[in-house]
Amino acid sequence: MKAAVYRENGGPEVLSYEEVADPVPGADEVLIRVEAISIEGGDLLSRQRLPLPHSPYIVGYSTAGTVIAVGEHVTDLRVGQRVSAFGETGSHAELRVVRPDHCWVLPDGLDAAAAACVPVAFGTAYEALFEQAAVTTGSTVLVQGVAGGVGFAAVQLAAKAGARVIGTGSSRRQLDALRRLGLHDGIDYTTEDVRRRVLDLTDGVGVDLVVDPVGGPMTQELILATREGGTIAFLGFSAGQPLIDPVTLVMGDRTMKGFMLSKIFHTPRVRAYLTDIFRRVADGDLDVLVDRTFPLADAADAHRYAEQRGRLGRVVMTP
Repeated sequence: MKAAVYRENGGPEVLSYEEVADPVPGADEVLIRVEAISIEGGDLLSRQRLPLPHSPYIVGYSTAGTVIAVGEHVTDLRVGQRVSAFGETGSHAELRVVRPDHCWVLPDGLDAAAAACVPVAFGTAYEALFEQAAVTTGSTVLVQGVAGGVGFAAVQLAAKAGARVIGTGSSRRQLDALRRLGLHDGIDYTTEDVRRRVLDLTDGVGVDLVVDPVGGPMTQELILATREGGTIAFLGFSAGQPLIDPVTLVMGDRTMKGFMLSKIFHTPRVRAYLTDIFRRVADGDLDVLVDRTFPLADAADAHRYAEQRGRLGRVVMTP
């Protein structure tokens, strides 16, 4: 099969498109012919800085495709079913092996590109909003980076639950585009003081919940934009390691939470709410934003584009 591989950490230029051995599913695994690959933030971070478990290495979390072989112990999937699949590695390839409890059978008519983007983006957003917090009608939610995958998912899920959604982005183009998905108030973090603007919008109180998949120096400002007794869901650090003052958590009676969705994808509750989200996407109740699609052969260009600011939605590759 063909795959995008690398042999050392670095920029997008370390990726090369090569012929590698086909993966073989074990007794408890399934083999998928990949139709679409969602480039996740974790894929970029892995390529940039995480040690390689072996070389050459195929990075990547999230895909959609068709089951073409099943292990002898697999009973809940069959050859020919179209699925969205998550794995810790291996998405950047024509074929991949995954666990069956990390697969979701796709509703009829659901586009592969959209399906590939659902598990990480919508799963992370749902977990933060409704499992780690309790967003409901009347809640106020601040989403950092609304144009990213977790961001546009969180905006929609929170708004449809009756929350008021405030979001940050790097341009008015991004913020205006998210209004149709439920964004109530947009803040351009390149030109506005985010904390001050949030406090102005909430009459000095702050928001009930912050969803922060970005990290970096903004995280401390988001803490200070959270009301007393509120919650900060810290979900990623694509903008760098945040430097936070824990005293502001204590003095504000605020709670900061984090989680690794990859560790709980297989649990019944996560599988159940993701199954429902796939249905909602297929029915048109939720939108998946894809900014641009690249061929897998151009994986280096796709990663380079995915690292740029100003995108609106996910970057997808197709074998």
